[in-house]
Amino acid sequence: VQLQASGGGLVQAGGSLRLSCVASGRTFSNNVMGWFRQSPGKERDFVAAISWNGGSTYIADSVKGRFTISRDNANIAKNTVYLQMNGLKPEDTAVYYCAAARGSRPADRTSAYTHWGQGTQVTVSS
Repeated sequence: VQLQASGGGLVQAGGSLRLSCVASGRTFSNNVMGWFRQSPGKERDFVAAISWNGGSTYIADSVKGRFTISRDNANIAKNTVYLQMNGLKPEDTAVYYCAAARGSRPADRTSAYTHWGQGTQVTVSS
């Protein structure tokens, strides 16, 4: 499985961005997909995750009400997951990573994910 994240950039506080992550290659038929973020000198933190059919999502408290996760499985060969980020704050600045995991339930532990994308930088100015 290859994961390609995109959509990061520089935005002012209060603005919005939508991140995309395309999973290609040997895709899992029932994979969970998630987003994590990491700031310099800090651990990689969970942001959001979604079940294989989009029926179940799990959002971190720190972004609940501002971020939403969704996915498009219409193309079997390329699952795409989105992270819509609204009301961005300077503390949301980080490199955002998408990840894929086997299983049916969204997970917030990095250890649950077996495949990771390269990350996309999100910078929020005050």
